[in-house]
Amino acid sequence: MSRKAVFEGLVFTEDDQPTSVAYVGEEPCYVVDDAGFLRHIPAEQIDRQVLSIMKQQVEEHEDIITDQTAKITGQEDIFSRAMIMQQLKNIDQQLDTLMQTGLPEEGRAYLGMLGFKIVIDEHGNVIRVDQPSTIDDDE
Repeated sequence: MSRKAVFEGLVFTEDDQPTSVAYVGEEPCYVVDDAGFLRHIPAEQIDRQVLSIMKQQVEEHEDIITDQTAKITGQEDIFSRAMIMQQLKNIDQQLDTLMQTGLPEEGRAYLGMLGFKIVIDEHGNVIRVDQPSTIDDDE
């Protein structure tokens, strides 16, 4: 069971209403106002769906992520690239840690400013994840 709602402040309903976070015992839940009925959806249920989507995107773009990370850090040698690739391969462990610690408030605020948004239905199914996109080199 997760101890934090990873995406607190970034989860919205289909009618663009923000969810709040409440605890049922020790379990964090996203609270959806469904015509006055407050549905408490376990945060882990939504967070794992989102992290699964993100993990899939990382796996599909491992080479690009490795290249760009190496360039940003200024460590484009073969050993640094191998370490970055290994970290990407161990993403499941990192996501499990994230489920326990959550994202820092500043990180969530920054993601929100960039346009990151999770849209769910009243049952906790992720409808879509809006993410900031990159600009093509041509633009």
